[in-house]
Amino acid sequence: MDSLPPERLRQHCDPSALPFTSTRDFSEEHELIGQARALDAIRLFSQMPHRGFNLFVLGPTGTGRRTAVLKLLNEQANTRSLPSDWVYVNNFLAAHKPIALRLPPGMATPLLHAMQNLVDDLANDIPALFESDEYQTQRRAIEHQLGEAQETAMADFADRAKSEEIALLRTPMGFMLTAIRDGKPVKTEEYQKLSENEQAEIDEKITRLQQDLAAVLRQTPKLEKEHRKRIEELNAAMAERVVSARVAEVDAELQKIEPVAEYLETVRNDIIANAELFLQVATQNDGGPFPEAIRKYHNEPEFDRYFVNVMVGHDVSGRKGAPVETEDLPTLDRLAGRIEHDSQMGSLVTNFTMIKPGALHRANGGYLVLDARRVLTEPFAWDALKRCLKNEAITINSLADRLSLISTTSLEPDPIPLDVRVVLIGDRLLHALLVLLDPEFGELFKLQADFEDEVERTPDNLVLFARLVGSHALRENLRPLTAPGVARLLDEATRLAEDSQKLSLRLDALADLIREADHYAARRDSAEIDDGDIERAVTEKDRRASRLKDRMQEAVKRRTILIDTDGAKVGQINGLSVIALGDYRFGRPSRITARVRMGTGKLVDIEREVELGGPLHSKGVMILSGYLTSTYALDAPFSLHASLVFEQSYGGIDGDSASSAELYALLSALSGLPIKQGIAVTGSVNQTGEVQAIGGVNEKIEGFFETCAAQGLTGDQAVLIPKSNIEHLMLRTEVVEAAKAGKFRVIPVGTIDEGIEVLTGTKAGKRRAGGAFTVGSVNALVEARLRGFAETRKKFASTEKSNLSGNRT
Repeated sequence: MDSLPPERLRQHCDPSALPFTSTRDFSEEHELIGQARALDAIRLFSQMPHRGFNLFVLGPTGTGRRTAVLKLLNEQANTRSLPSDWVYVNNFLAAHKPIALRLPPGMATPLLHAMQNLVDDLANDIPALFESDEYQTQRRAIEHQLGEAQETAMADFADRAKSEEIALLRTPMGFMLTAIRDGKPVKTEEYQKLSENEQAEIDEKITRLQQDLAAVLRQTPKLEKEHRKRIEELNAAMAERVVSARVAEVDAELQKIEPVAEYLETVRNDIIANAELFLQVATQNDGGPFPEAIRKYHNEPEFDRYFVNVMVGHDVSGRKGAPVETEDLPTLDRLAGRIEHDSQMGSLVTNFTMIKPGALHRANGGYLVLDARRVLTEPFAWDALKRCLKNEAITINSLADRLSLISTTSLEPDPIPLDVRVVLIGDRLLHALLVLLDPEFGELFKLQADFEDEVERTPDNLVLFARLVGSHALRENLRPLTAPGVARLLDEATRLAEDSQKLSLRLDALADLIREADHYAARRDSAEIDDGDIERAVTEKDRRASRLKDRMQEAVKRRTILIDTDGAKVGQINGLSVIALGDYRFGRPSRITARVRMGTGKLVDIEREVELGGPLHSKGVMILSGYLTSTYALDAPFSLHASLVFEQSYGGIDGDSASSAELYALLSALSGLPIKQGIAVTGSVNQTGEVQAIGGVNEKIEGFFETCAAQGLTGDQAVLIPKSNIEHLMLRTEVVEAAKAGKFRVIPVGTIDEGIEVLTGTKAGKRRAGGAFTVGSVNALVEARLRGFAETRKKFASTEKSNLSGNRT
């Protein structure tokens, strides 16, 4: 088989084909390329008014998903009107159920300030009113009337008792009745000297008058109650006058809002009924450094009942359009709001002023962008989000209440109607799991925007991609890129795509390269980033992550790990694998050996037997058995016992990309033909002998190239790859240069027959009309060996049968 020409090993973007010499004059704004489907879905979502059409943005990280979503949503949000403001106010009838008020945009903060000013004004006006001469005169008149009524009743009783020669005396123990003679109280010894009739008469009078006295005294509480009532009426009348006047001074624009007008009327009635609150605060004043007139009374806890808790307030002067909100830590509290508590005397207390808004409150009337994985990993956050979207209302529930962790006073705030469009950003696997496992997900998130991983490498896309790169550099305040610099970056985008006909859309990785290249350009005092800076950024990035790769190559060079790159051996081949560490991947060769003997048709995968082989690797080995049994000695029992192993492999192995190499090793062991050790192999195989594409082809080739370079390039070294992987080649420059110099080759094969010919230098052979393979071919030798195993097995079985018959005799 012919090796690939060097120009097929790597795509190269010609800087002269780009219609610019520098990105200096590019505009800052440029739309993503290759994402038309996803961007159309985002636009549909942003304009769709119907319920349930929320959006899940899926695709790999680093493709500009979040940036694109925010850009398009902000554009659409600017065409929409500002949503309503929302506040919580006190429920004077049931304090544990705060009332939510919807206000026109921009009116929440004015209402808060109006209530603060109202409290401050009344805190000065009410104490002054109750200290006025008018109030004091009216109160003294009421108190005088009470005293007069009490004195009149007692005087009338005293006169009536005196007329019956009974005196009313006031003692420390209360009132006492006693008989009098000649205007003087009768003493006890005098009373005892009286006749029985006189004593009886006196006792009868005192008993009767005591009942009358009790009746008079019973009128005192009624009089005092009447007094209190008149005082309260006076207080209310006086307070009503000043309170109504101050409430009437509240901004007329606020008074026009029906919920505000109703709330102000409720506040007016409550202040009139609780005017003593303002008197108590006034008496507690410690005469601080500020005059009474400018004291901020609304900060006093006694006046929290008149506070306006602004949940959402918009600045109509500085902002237009609907909100576009994000939440990087979407916990239950930060998403749906929370109710805070304050510790007082060892108890936790709360009120409506401690209700705090969440992201759903801020985004109400607009858009909310969340990271799907973070929402799902926060306890109860996903459940709360779904409940709010389904009910179209924000209900604040404390996590402590949900878990019954504490027993304390809590609130039941009015739910706030919700009109929001939610965007979840996640990967494809997460989306698939939600569709599969959460029945409500499909009801709430009916739209998806699937971002592409890559785009076709066409001349038009190369120019568009270059403009995208240039606009990013401008937006990040980086140096402009020269045309050669852009061309080198485009080649790296193809490398990241692992396809010579594609460009990777992992913009974050490319942006990091530009930033690092900008640093190197600054180090050499250049005004522009050129291809040398990009190349250095790529090289240095690889060098920083390559410690493990270097140690493995060192182990091969010192023969700690046995890898041969010259000579030929039977049943031994160099397979290739890829090791991934985060976003860094590198290839490494592994020695694969096969051993065969007569048996019962068992193919032993040693990696599987010791539980180091994964299911895909085991599947690949089982396919080898299917290929052998369907290709050779079809008229004879399959009498092979073979074992396969990755030598010096001490970790897990998975994937079927080494199955063709394992099959070559088996064919070599069966035919007795040695395999050239300077040729490494990658590719999977099916039961018909076709070599199939694998992943990581560039890293695998480069890994074996580095091993060969360390041991000396001879010109005979090569890598066998599947033909279907040719379009995926984007090898590093040093490999291409070695191929140009004839020191290294990349050979594509389509079938096992093609590959075994390259590896052994012997024709594979085809089955002729008579049913036999070409004499001396690899396949003929393999079939002959398998037939020999079958015949030997048959003879062995006959001998065993004869021995058993002789023993019975």
